[in-house]
Formats: sequence, structure tokens, C-alpha cells
Amino acid sequence: MRRSGPPSPAGDRHWRGSARFAVSCALVFCAMALLVDWDAGSLAPLHALLWVTASTVVLTILLPPRVTAGPGWLAVREPWSRRLVRTDALVAVRQYDGVSSHLVLRDTYGYRLELDPRVLVANPLLWHELDTGVRRSLERGTLHQGADVLERLGHRIDDETARAVLRASGLS
Repeated sequence: MRRSGPPSPAGDRHWRGSARFAVSCALVFCAMALLVDWDAGSLAPLHALLWVTASTVVLTILLPPRVTAGPGWLAVREPWSRRLVRTDALVAVRQYDGVSSHLVLRDTYGYRLELDPRVLVANPLLWHELDTGVRRSLERGTLHQGADVLERLGHRIDDETARAVLRASGLS
């Protein structure tokens, strides 16, 4: 018989593939730089250290943030920091459009995180956890700003899901 413990948090199902891509790019960059330097006859320990450091910077830039969510919380972990907000105690949600669209969530405890809305569109379980927390925030009266932003995002996610179902069934 299986034990029923706390549910595991929902995560970005595309993160591992994106992380593998970032690691691959950094390794290829390092290998190519070392190979070119070696072929030129100028490879020295200091140069090798420089190329490994540059590859680490490339990895840090390309590695996407890891998004996880559970009952009442949403977390974004980057290589250098981890941010967490209580979705059941949100105060404000803002969406900034432009070259890089992102959501900014703030809770009653003063915590804040930024999130790419495409992660929520691509991961219905993350969206479900956020939406459940937002509903609790609305019930408690803490969410003063941004309910309309999340409603529009919810419609967008529903539309994307419906299109995916129609494509999978061959009806579109």
C-alpha cells in the first residue's frame, strides 16, 4: 500500500530540456574555444582558465529560471537567488509587456518575484496552483491589483489548451 504524503510540487516540465540545452551550449563553447586556442599554439593554463570561466558565464546566462509551485506558494529559482511568494496572500499582480513580457507578483509579506507568463501557458499544473492561490487571495480580500491581468492570462491559457486538444484530436 502506498503512503499518501504531501503532494509533490508542480514544476516547469520543459525546464530540464532547456537546462540540457544551456549546458550543451556552454560545453560546446568551451570545447571550441580550447580547440581554437590549442590549434593556434597559444593554449596555456591561464587561457584554459579564462575559457572555462567564460563558459560558466555562458551557462549562467542561458540557464532558465526553475519555476515550482505548491499549495499556496510559487517559487522561482535562478542560479544566484530563489524567490518565493505566497499565492494565497497576493497583494498585487502586474504584467509588463515589451521585448520580454513578465509578471510581477507581490504578497502581503513583502516578497516579490518576476515570472515569464509563457511558463504558465506551457505548464497547466503551475497555472492551476497559481490560480487556486489567487482565488484564495480574492476570497480573503488581499488582492487589490491585478485580478484582471490574471483573468486575461487564464483566458489565454484556456485558448492554448483548447487549440492543443483540437490539434491532438485532428480537428483543427
